[in-house]
Amino acid sequence: MKQIDPHLTRLLLLLDPRDVATRGRSHAIELAASALKLGLTTAQVHEPTDIKLAIEAFAGTPNGGMIVLPSQSTLEHRKLIATLAAEHRIPTISAFRYFALSGGLMAYGPDTSDLSRRAASYVDRILKGTKPADLPVQHPVKFNLVVNLKTATALGIEVPLQIQQLADEVIE
Repeated sequence: MKQIDPHLTRLLLLLDPRDVATRGRSHAIELAASALKLGLTTAQVHEPTDIKLAIEAFAGTPNGGMIVLPSQSTLEHRKLIATLAAEHRIPTISAFRYFALSGGLMAYGPDTSDLSRRAASYVDRILKGTKPADLPVQHPVKFNLVVNLKTATALGIEVPLQIQQLADEVIE
């Protein structure tokens, strides 16, 4: 996000505290924001009202961007989040492609198709008798970057050509 919007000085982190992966993800974002000297505001959201209040409160000061941590709640309300981000001209990123398809500026995260293919081999091994506890934990190895140029244009952001070339998918 900092490469796309060099004027960025602060971030809003939208998260659902009920999601079990939130703690690790939010800690990593806190460290990255600190290293980039970006102010970080965390908003715990679940309902549409929470989302609306958090984005509207953050939007009052310029040079902000938003990170949306994936959860059932943010998935369910992704269109609302993208609409409010566009209305308040806040560039927004999340981890999965569906967010960029719903109007978010970018998505960067694990390739879900690759994860599904890799999971199939685990299912096969378990069905053939391997104990799940004997299988090693696997981490994602393939990540996708999706950039929504339509959203960038609406926000008045020019996505550098280098970022567009790095993207696995560019939505025009």
